[in-house]
Amino acid sequence: MDYQKTASEILKHIGGEKNVVSLEHCSTRLRFILADRSKADADAVKKIPGVMGVADKVQFQIIIGNSVVEVYEAILKQASFSGDAKAEKKSEKSNIGRTVMEFVIAVFQPIIPAIAGGGILKAMLSLCVLIGILDNTSTLFTILNLLGDAPLYFLPLMVAVSASKRLKVNSFVALSVVGALLLPNMTTLLSAEGGTVFLGFTLQKIAYAYQIFPALLSMFLLAAVERFFNKIVPKPVRILFVPMLCLLIVVPSTLLVLGPLGYNFGTLLTSAILFLYDKLGFIAVGLLAMVLPFCTAAGMHKAFVPYAISSLASMGSELVYLPANLAHNISESGACFGVVLRTKNKELRTTALSAGISALFGITEPALYGVTLQNKRVTLGVMAGALLSGLSIGFTVVRAYTIVGPGLASMATFIDPEGINTMNIVWAFVGFAIAFLVAFVVTLVIFKDENETVEEASKIPAEAAPGTSAAAASETVLYCPTAGKVIPLTEVPDEVFSQKILGDGAAILPEEGVVRAPADGTIALVADTGHAIGMILDNGAELIMHVGLDTVELGGKFFDVKTENGKKVRRGEILLQYDIEEIKKAGYDVTMPVIVTSGEAFEVLAASSGSRSAADEFYHIRRRTV
Repeated sequence: MDYQKTASEILKHIGGEKNVVSLEHCSTRLRFILADRSKADADAVKKIPGVMGVADKVQFQIIIGNSVVEVYEAILKQASFSGDAKAEKKSEKSNIGRTVMEFVIAVFQPIIPAIAGGGILKAMLSLCVLIGILDNTSTLFTILNLLGDAPLYFLPLMVAVSASKRLKVNSFVALSVVGALLLPNMTTLLSAEGGTVFLGFTLQKIAYAYQIFPALLSMFLLAAVERFFNKIVPKPVRILFVPMLCLLIVVPSTLLVLGPLGYNFGTLLTSAILFLYDKLGFIAVGLLAMVLPFCTAAGMHKAFVPYAISSLASMGSELVYLPANLAHNISESGACFGVVLRTKNKELRTTALSAGISALFGITEPALYGVTLQNKRVTLGVMAGALLSGLSIGFTVVRAYTIVGPGLASMATFIDPEGINTMNIVWAFVGFAIAFLVAFVVTLVIFKDENETVEEASKIPAEAAPGTSAAAASETVLYCPTAGKVIPLTEVPDEVFSQKILGDGAAILPEEGVVRAPADGTIALVADTGHAIGMILDNGAELIMHVGLDTVELGGKFFDVKTENGKKVRRGEILLQYDIEEIKKAGYDVTMPVIVTSGEAFEVLAASSGSRSAADEFYHIRRRTV
């Protein structure tokens, strides 16, 4: 992949550098917040080499896969996002929820790597203690465990920095505001027996370490206060007095109102989810696991992170989202490996193998966008594995003890660090096995390649005519429009054709510069540049023959059109001649895709690869039956 070219094309099709409010990335996606979404062309972005898909939901997300860091860095080399772009105003009430969700995801996305890093460290320490290579009373364990605790303990500070950037306030003042809540003396004061009275009010006993929402609410107040004083304080003394006034107003307000409000909201959020869990029981985990493929595809799974952190801070473990996520992640892997064994498509097999390995380690986007969402049978396999595994995990009350994406390398997150719930990791592995095996077997049984169904259908006899079938009677033979080597459409080095965006068909590596009519029909399109000709066949199928890749750039040079729009033509009639050698010398690929663009009405039967002459059969098409 040419990262610089991919980055350039992405910027071009999302409205340019000035349309970007902010850019972050996760393990597989670029996550844009755009000033004006109407300027982004999602369809054009999907066609960019290296782009696996687009999710235009809360954020404008571009799925890259394992090369996301390289593309992200390439974009930053070409553009600078100062955050000056102003997001479009949303007048509809229905957009309020989207705006809130967008803000939450934008704040937490940059924090997740630190949380995951600490989580995996603590999980590995638990594993080391379990197998006896580390003593949990040793100084080494204590120090390493504190390292793992640090990201969550100082989570309010990270929230402050991230939110301050989003709200465009002074990040160092933001750190000071939230840092005041974490001072050892402040913690002691808030936990004093009998309570602490401040300005005539008794402060609620709250340990602000690990807390999210108090810090978040204080940042909203800081943004309002800072903007207000920046307007009224004279510029010569603004740098001194505005920060002081912000501290004097925001910190007491947080201690008295916003802190308790945020703390109670976090507790309420955790209680609400646990209430659903209490009412639905283990079914809740199974149902969540089953719908996670669609939540993840939309990027909405990040919205569960604040709940998971709050749950971990208050209970020491989390028993809904992370266990359900384990079931989903491993189901994606199992389904992909089922495709690997079942498919005859080399390209799909390669994609599924790579995606299956990634999903096994908790990275599911390559599987989702490269395999699962491309085939409903694979989706059913994933959903079946996730549901049954989620039910098993929920029934055995599996808990996660750290915040990290569940996968093979991070299974230690299900080890109880206190050593009390020793069966937790065992039941987690049982759920792991169920997810993989069910998704694998279901996919292996029900998956069929795109052309496999067509081939099976063609074998079913029907009463059409003596010695024939109804299927055969409705088939139309297309003959090779030129001599050359027939190759599958998936091998064409252009994603517009290889991903069958325009339609199904096959391609030819031509040996001569002639294009003939592959069947009887009418000319429906002659490109001004002569590089493409469209036909409507006598059976109603619409066809396009595209000579070369990107040959439109030649502007008609080396092409000699022999037909015209509306002309009735017979099979074998010459439609176009071109100088194949000169086009090659100009640096263009001469591969010729022949596409059936009316795929909703006609299906393409598989074409066998190999050399053909212009008189040979190319492939068959057949009208679809309702």
